[in-house]
Amino acid sequence: MKIDKSIVGSFVLLILMASLYRIIPGRPLGFAPQIAMALFSGSIIANKKVSFLMPLASMLVSDIFYEILYQFKLSSIQGFYDGQWSNYLLFVAITVIGFGINKNRWIHILTGSVFGVLFFFFASNFMVWIGGGLALNNQPYPKTIDGLDSCLIAGLPFLKGSLYATLIFSGIFFGGYYLMNKYILTKQAAA
Repeated sequence: MKIDKSIVGSFVLLILMASLYRIIPGRPLGFAPQIAMALFSGSIIANKKVSFLMPLASMLVSDIFYEILYQFKLSSIQGFYDGQWSNYLLFVAITVIGFGINKNRWIHILTGSVFGVLFFFFASNFMVWIGGGLALNNQPYPKTIDGLDSCLIAGLPFLKGSLYATLIFSGIFFGGYYLMNKYILTKQAAA
């Protein structure tokens, strides 16, 4: 696919829209497009180094928005915090998962989406547990199997929202890409 201004503009718009969506107040826990975006960019962007930019830029822009809202006391969610690097690292890994998704096979997209969500859930909760994250009682999770279980159980509402969001947004991203290729780019190439 030839990279032109309209494709670059589309990706910039997608990053901005995903970033803004992530900071919408009152959205269900974990319901955000970033996992689907990481899988999508890993799958469709031929230059694998560039494929990391889309999800990481989306996270960074939304974290900047969160920090601005937090500084002006319009949100209780900080944009920048200790351990944040781990989320960026996990999105790099999810983009790598996207490398294995065949963008033309819905079963690959579905399987990759579920695997990406489960990977993020288990890896992020493990990192919270091992890093001394706080439980609902504002005490660190104990470094026991029960402590890990408690951490995973506390993350279940995020897992549900993340799974729904990733399936929906993967459908939108991959479906939109398929339709764009089938109806717009094919007709442009024929003309």
